[in-house]
Amino acid sequence: MTIPRGHAVMLALGIVVLFDVLRVFLPSLITLFGRAGETPAELMGLYAAAWFILPFLALLSKPRHALVAGAAGLVAARLLLQAGVSQLHVSSAGVTAGLVLLYGCACAVPRRAVPVGIMGGIALSSLVHLLLDGVDLVWRAGPLPWAATLALCLALFLALLSTPRTQGAPAPARVWFLFGPALLLAGMAATSWAKPEQGPEPLGTLALTSGLLTLTLVAATAAALGPATSPLIELGLGIALVAITVVTYLPGAGVPGLSIGFLGSMLAAAGTGPAGRRQGLALLCGGLVFLVGTFAYYAAYDLDLGVPNSVVPVAVSVLVAAVAVVPRLVRDPPVELPARRRTLPAALAAALVLVPLVVAVSWQPAPAVAARRSDDLTLIAYNIRMGFGLDGRLSLDRIASWAAARRPDIVLLSEVDRGWLLNGGHDDLDRIARGLGMRHYFAPAADNVWGDALLTNLPVKSVRSYGLGRHGYPTEAQAQAAVVEVNGREVGVVNTHLQAPAGQAPEVAAIVRDLAASRPVILAGDLNITPDDPEMRVLLAAGLSDPLKTLGDPPTSPAGRPVGRIDHVLISAGLTAVSAQVPRLPYSDHLPVLTTLRLTSVDQEG
Repeated sequence: MTIPRGHAVMLALGIVVLFDVLRVFLPSLITLFGRAGETPAELMGLYAAAWFILPFLALLSKPRHALVAGAAGLVAARLLLQAGVSQLHVSSAGVTAGLVLLYGCACAVPRRAVPVGIMGGIALSSLVHLLLDGVDLVWRAGPLPWAATLALCLALFLALLSTPRTQGAPAPARVWFLFGPALLLAGMAATSWAKPEQGPEPLGTLALTSGLLTLTLVAATAAALGPATSPLIELGLGIALVAITVVTYLPGAGVPGLSIGFLGSMLAAAGTGPAGRRQGLALLCGGLVFLVGTFAYYAAYDLDLGVPNSVVPVAVSVLVAAVAVVPRLVRDPPVELPARRRTLPAALAAALVLVPLVVAVSWQPAPAVAARRSDDLTLIAYNIRMGFGLDGRLSLDRIASWAAARRPDIVLLSEVDRGWLLNGGHDDLDRIARGLGMRHYFAPAADNVWGDALLTNLPVKSVRSYGLGRHGYPTEAQAQAAVVEVNGREVGVVNTHLQAPAGQAPEVAAIVRDLAASRPVILAGDLNITPDDPEMRVLLAAGLSDPLKTLGDPPTSPAGRPVGRIDHVLISAGLTAVSAQVPRLPYSDHLPVLTTLRLTSVDQEG
């Protein structure tokens, strides 16, 4: 029995386009609908849920009608997003259209095409995301991204038109249900592992991590081709999926997507059971699992759920293993699905081509360390809001271009995201550092891929991150303390984003005092306090001064209509501020603080 290739290709391409739209929809919920916390979380959740519930209306339509209408709506949404039209609403409608398309597929795609179509679509989307260095086509302007987008949409339509309506027995409902959970697990695992805190990565390390992820995606697709193995082997694979998912979300874990490799086997096992009914309903319910799992995981950064949010992906992995394996153990009759003999050679050939490509687009040589021969230095402090501007568009390259034109010596960033699925799976720090041509030092705060960062090519003598107390706030915070060399003299730099200022300000003040014992110190970042707040007095009592107060006291937030200054550059004795600016940029919901500082006199021996 051979795989119906046309059906598998159509399903995979539909998932690729839907995943493209999801990577716009999810961050748009936060930046445009949620307005970075201004909109109640309950209202935001209801809005998101509506677009996952609307596709249930497809149950009232004929599957072929759903297939065609869903494809048309999804393609239209994808093209409008490329044109930058009404990002929030178009991506919302595109998610509904994509799920309607998959509902039609669930009723029409034969058994043998389903596991490989689902896994192939997820893997292809993830690989393209890697090859684009995490900045998807939808965020890129110009004729080449447009041509690629048009080619993708045309390929989906051609696959739809050229695929026969029926070919073979339908797949079990449970394999369709697993689409949503598999998309969640793969989407997170493909980007959310802990990256090296100092970068850019050496070529060998990058080749290992990127190559391993690429091989995993290819292997998962090959495993989805089947056939299913014995139920006991599948049980072992399911246990391995859960175990590796647990390891992936341990603090500091740097496992690049290994759990994805077991998803293909789980889909193959789920697709082996006897054909059932309500495949379309199962698919839509799996989509709800994706939505609930996504919100439950990322809501923990604003709400105290009472348990670590890593419980969510682990619970979803248990669900995947149970749905795929338990029926095979207790009641499924054996179903013969012969293997394709050339699966392994084809998978190896694909990996040999893809791994060098992924490494080539991801690698950058480490910039040279550049000693500063002047007592003046330029510093930028910027809360970048995951790299999304006021218009909801990904602004990483625009941030890097603006900053590079100022020729900074030090750049301090807050709200740096290095792989959250909720924000599209981008490595903000790597992308901005690449545009600036600077080395970077990441300080994880909330989890492995969320925190603050220092970028500089000055000699760095030491760098350390100090965890700050939560003080009742759900999101963790840190203070990154570094010692850099400027014109042969040491300067301390403390970079932080206070989440609970009343309790954390004294902790940061203690770090400043310790660092300032033998050198001048700069404290900068989004402190979430104004110059007149009591917490500011705590910091000033540590020997710091607020030079911006005498340099115009420019407001920094919110970026569209700034009314207050909560982003600061504070300095100790031995430094003076020559100039300070707060440019009106639309690349975040905060404005950057650009200062020129000058070393005056300092006793390096204390």
